[in-house]
Amino acid sequence: MSTEHQPTTNSQQPTASRKRRDLTRFALALVGLLLLNFLAGLFFFRLDLTEEKRYTMSGATRQLLSGLKQPVTVTVYLDGDFPPAFRRLQQSVRETLNEMQVYGGANLHYVFVDPSAAGTEKARNEYYQALFKKGLRPTNLGATENGKRTEKIIFPWATVAAGGKEQQVLLLRGNQAAPSDVRLNQSIEGLEYELASAIRKLNPGSRKRIGVVEGHGELSNQEAGDLIGSLSQFYDVFRVNLAQSRPQDLRTLSALIVAKPAGAYAEPEKFKLDQFVTQGGSALFFVDAMRVNLDSANRGGMLSFPQPLGLDDLLFKYGVRINPDLLLDLNSGVIPMVTGTLGDKPKVEPMPWQFYPLINNFSQHPITRNLDAVYTKFVSSIDTVKAVGIRKTPLLFTSRYTRVLPSPVPVNLNDARLEPDPKLYKAQFKPVGYLLEGQFRSLYANRAEPGTTRYQPATSPLAKPAKVLVISDGDFVRNEVDPKTGRPFRLGFDRLANTEFANRELVLNAVDYMLDESGLIAVRGKQITLRPLDKLRVVEERRRWQLLNLVVPLALLGLFGVVRAWRRKRRYASF
Repeated sequence: MSTEHQPTTNSQQPTASRKRRDLTRFALALVGLLLLNFLAGLFFFRLDLTEEKRYTMSGATRQLLSGLKQPVTVTVYLDGDFPPAFRRLQQSVRETLNEMQVYGGANLHYVFVDPSAAGTEKARNEYYQALFKKGLRPTNLGATENGKRTEKIIFPWATVAAGGKEQQVLLLRGNQAAPSDVRLNQSIEGLEYELASAIRKLNPGSRKRIGVVEGHGELSNQEAGDLIGSLSQFYDVFRVNLAQSRPQDLRTLSALIVAKPAGAYAEPEKFKLDQFVTQGGSALFFVDAMRVNLDSANRGGMLSFPQPLGLDDLLFKYGVRINPDLLLDLNSGVIPMVTGTLGDKPKVEPMPWQFYPLINNFSQHPITRNLDAVYTKFVSSIDTVKAVGIRKTPLLFTSRYTRVLPSPVPVNLNDARLEPDPKLYKAQFKPVGYLLEGQFRSLYANRAEPGTTRYQPATSPLAKPAKVLVISDGDFVRNEVDPKTGRPFRLGFDRLANTEFANRELVLNAVDYMLDESGLIAVRGKQITLRPLDKLRVVEERRRWQLLNLVVPLALLGLFGVVRAWRRKRRYASF
């Protein structure tokens, strides 16, 4: 009886082969991952897929952060539980600092602090007081979420510390008249500039020199105290008398400020000013076209006439003309008026005064973008004239309800008691501030220097491009003074309205724009578009989208499980 021999298969061989194959694949994947990580460490790159490039640092910011020479610590007082609208600002600050840390490296650190995290109310109040002493003021900001009004007291501030010095940064900026979501968006747009600007001001380097002109009845040190003090934090500020200064002395300055002169400039002084501008120096003119005496206006009225300053031909040559008129605006500030008696004392109430326009219309230039309202007094309109090679940018405009009164203008404080006639306010958006940029041509070209026989060529061999700011209000940079202490209030603070306007911020932005060679001020032009949801559709379709978001992921997960189980069954059934 013979038996047939059946061949046997070695089931272990395919299993061992699959095991070696899997281990090989795993080893190759691990080596590839390590190699990719090594290459990524050698070649740094980041991708920003947003349309506005909101996560991309500007070249000026990257250069600033890469060149930090000392450790910089940023403390942000925006930690804690916030409503969704405020959480967006909080998250944007964190994202901006994360991006900055990439370029700042080990020299940039940041920390978030919750001011209300103290265990007891006493400790919390003590911490609040410490922040108050630093100048950090809280903000009560409201927002509407899902039909409910939410209010939160927050400290929208950060402090930047470096080299034993500290700089406060207000994170919640923008136009206070704008809706809360728009103001938050404006604040987010300015985060990079505000933080980078504070770091730059603390970063050691050469300080530029600014001259404040005197000798013609300009603002005193007390009247311009806040402006001079604010500029002195970042620049060396000097008083300059043009009659006594030599042209070579002025060349050591980077900018000159002409703040509310009351007397005329002599031709030799104008010549020095002209040479300073045409040779590359920046100049800021805050001048009044009309003379107004408030004491006379209070005693029964006065006529306001043009004020001869001797600067008209110089500004005309540069491309602008300040008109001899006064602008009245229905969007205006207030003055104190006696409206009656309260017992044996006069009753004083704030009354709108159309000669004090509140300017809340700005161009989208980096100097004025997302700026809050500014305060003006007895402001005049400005026209442009032909000036070859000069770029003229209007920065400030009155409202759509403006009235123009040509010289002579009657001014009487008692008119504040009268109700203005809206039919007379038909002029719209009159420019009251201009920025001029380019190569300025000298007023004295092809003429003899005043007081001498030295002939001036058509083009100076020292000619350089420059920037000139002209605002037709000398009081724009004048701060109020505390009558009790004699100390100046912050520029733009109105005691009667108990409101701080953005005059100070505009002037600092303008000086930064004129003197910042790195171009950091251009970051203020960054724009992030709001894309709000349709609130009506959200209410109508809310349940549908909730179900879709809950059911569809579960259904896909279940389908994936079924398909995977079927594939596994089919695969292993063949063995």
